[in-house]
Amino acid sequence: MSTSHPSDRPRLALIAGPTASGKSARALELAERESGTVINADASQVYRDLLILSARPTPEEEARAPHRLFGHRDGAIPCSAADWAMEAKAAIAEAHAAGRLPILVGGTGLYIRTLLDGIAPVPPIDPAVRQRVRALAAADARSALASEDPPAAARLHPNDTTRLHRALEVIRSTGQSILAWREARAGGMRDQVLLDVQKVERPIAELYARCDARVDQMIASGAIDEVAALLGRRLDPALPVMRAIGVSQLGGYLDGSIALEEAVGSIKQATRNYAKRQATWLRHQLQG
Repeated sequence: MSTSHPSDRPRLALIAGPTASGKSARALELAERESGTVINADASQVYRDLLILSARPTPEEEARAPHRLFGHRDGAIPCSAADWAMEAKAAIAEAHAAGRLPILVGGTGLYIRTLLDGIAPVPPIDPAVRQRVRALAAADARSALASEDPPAAARLHPNDTTRLHRALEVIRSTGQSILAWREARAGGMRDQVLLDVQKVERPIAELYARCDARVDQMIASGAIDEVAALLGRRLDPALPVMRAIGVSQLGGYLDGSIALEEAVGSIKQATRNYAKRQATWLRHQLQG
């Protein structure tokens, strides 16, 4: 752990908020005011395939201040939290070396926690264990986890299939709870910087209205064509880029299985649900 006085540490700003909250505008304002570099901390905005669906900054916005880690990764190459944290550390160091204020902006809690608090040193999961676990439906995974690792199960939403699978495969493959591994986190930079956290919060009704308006704007800006191009690449459906909100819904519209109105309504609902989860995480976990 660093023994330096907080005032001796370089400053790192974090503008955090749920989707459609206006955090990107806040970050850009700060960057212009304090000679900052805006660094993406959103898991979807790293992919160049998702310019519209992820609401990445426009070329006009990027021209107002340096931007890093936006659309820099091909969708065929998944970006893990550890991958992003390594890239973010390099971007932060680059900004500091140039005498600029690094400004993280985003709402992906796992990315932010991995950068600040380090990564849990979970060993590689047994492929056979992973295959069996990933084949389970959410309800079955939840039931198994409640039996094998009750504390971890109690922390997860019953429909959060991805995290249920992860927790179950960890306990089965390593014999230790994912909670225990998280306690052993290493590599974080929280104690190396003077962290300035600014949360962008809005009343839930206003946030939901902004989510709906954002989806309408995405459709008007060409989201359907963007998804058509992505699907045309025939990537593995399990890749993160293929699981982004809007891809499956507009894919359903493009293959004729659902009407556009239904697809848009589903995207809006999924976006509101995601924004609410982000807001909850920010309220209960993120501390400066």
